[in-house]
Amino acid sequence: MSDIVAGGRAGNPPQARTVQGTVRGAVERGVAVFRGIPYAAAPVGARRFRAPEPPEPWEGVRETVAFGPTAPKRPYAPPLDRLLPDPEVAGDEWLNLNVWTPSTGAGGLPVLVWIHGGSLLHGSSAVPVYDGSAFARDGVVLVSVNYRLGVEGFGLFPDAPANRGLLDQLAALEWVRDNIAAFGGDPDRVTVAGESAGAVSIAALLATERSAGLFRRAVLQSGAPAALTPDAARGTTELIAKRLGVPATAAALAAVDPEALLTAQTGVTSGGNPLTGRNSFQLVVDGELLTRDPAEALHTGAAAGVGLLMGTNTEEYRLWFVPGGLTERISRLKLRLALLKFRVPNATARVYRANRPDATPGEILGALATDLLLRVPLNRLADARAGAPASTYVYEFGWPSPVQRLGACHALELGFVFDTLAHPDTMALTGPDAPQELADAMHRAWVDFATTGDPGWPSWDASRPVRFFGPDAPALVLAPRDDELRGWEPYRTPPRAASRSSAGRGPR
Repeated sequence: MSDIVAGGRAGNPPQARTVQGTVRGAVERGVAVFRGIPYAAAPVGARRFRAPEPPEPWEGVRETVAFGPTAPKRPYAPPLDRLLPDPEVAGDEWLNLNVWTPSTGAGGLPVLVWIHGGSLLHGSSAVPVYDGSAFARDGVVLVSVNYRLGVEGFGLFPDAPANRGLLDQLAALEWVRDNIAAFGGDPDRVTVAGESAGAVSIAALLATERSAGLFRRAVLQSGAPAALTPDAARGTTELIAKRLGVPATAAALAAVDPEALLTAQTGVTSGGNPLTGRNSFQLVVDGELLTRDPAEALHTGAAAGVGLLMGTNTEEYRLWFVPGGLTERISRLKLRLALLKFRVPNATARVYRANRPDATPGEILGALATDLLLRVPLNRLADARAGAPASTYVYEFGWPSPVQRLGACHALELGFVFDTLAHPDTMALTGPDAPQELADAMHRAWVDFATTGDPGWPSWDASRPVRFFGPDAPALVLAPRDDELRGWEPYRTPPRAASRSSAGRGPR
């Protein structure tokens, strides 16, 4: 039974009773919205660099109409800052979430929990592109989550638990299990979805025993299973500590001024990009929460009973290569050197060149990197799940943005999935004339998947069906560019390259 008090028509704001206390939201565009609800205690003071703890209960009614504080972060570096607006909200209670729900008070609604991307360094649930109104309008309760970023959430220390940001996400999902019925949602009909770093996180959640029963379905957008060993992952933390002149321990960094810590973090992680490599924060196979590599776990049957929808954008690389002019700076010689560095087979490179006779060396490298780090591992995961109890669905987003020749770049699909094309922050990537009919189709597929488990096209099998969301009407394509995928069959990412790359955890 729902605990929503649906307001609006009678002039009463909606309220919901959670385990910690009653919250009061607002009615906006016909749906009830609750923002900034704490799902865990503020991770500051004695709780800093520790696993999340339950929030303190409150008396009376808590106002939840404004977004809660965002985790400490710095804006994207130019020129991406103009393409990816990233709001900041001051405060310590970073571990909060938002709920959009139909304001009728009906119970048993499907739930979609959104985990944002941002290379584990950027982003928040306050990004306007992630507005959940359209999902609530269409009968799905949308929950969006903040979690700790950067060194706060993913720095690796000998005196603190690893993967703290991932532990935050699990705590948020446990909050959903315990409270979402009070917002009209069904805790047994939860889909968890994310893009880029959010998708990488969800792949890890799928591989953990602790996530069992917290969600029935999952969506991976432009992010593949990835995690490092502790030895490979601790380098970024050590470099930050070295810049600050302190030991690489949680105790030492907790004593550093937060702004100084952010400055050191930015200095260590800036430069490069998620496709060409940089110092980055990664999920870690820590032996406790992640007991083995998520890709290995999922390929050998983990989460076989969880329905999966996943895919990529055709030109993911263009978000990082084009705005800064990297595409033009890559010569034939630099392309050859990159192919040698990443051990790309000559035969594979020849197929990509043949399929793109007019492409520049930078465009060839971008296509190879996109597929190596995103499309190939997701196709391999789909193949590994063939015959699993739960179905797997694969999509590709191919509508090209006219903005700065970005094409079908990384993060472009988000405004279509959330049906937020009209928002200025979405237009920063899409321009003002993005096709609403494509957003209608893509958003509907996500709504249907969260509601029934079927997004509207055949599940993955030997024919390799892919729903292509492109300039024309959405179409079903069998085994698209299969000649390119076959070229990667014997390939495995070199360990050194994997340890220094974000492995597809892009800016969103």
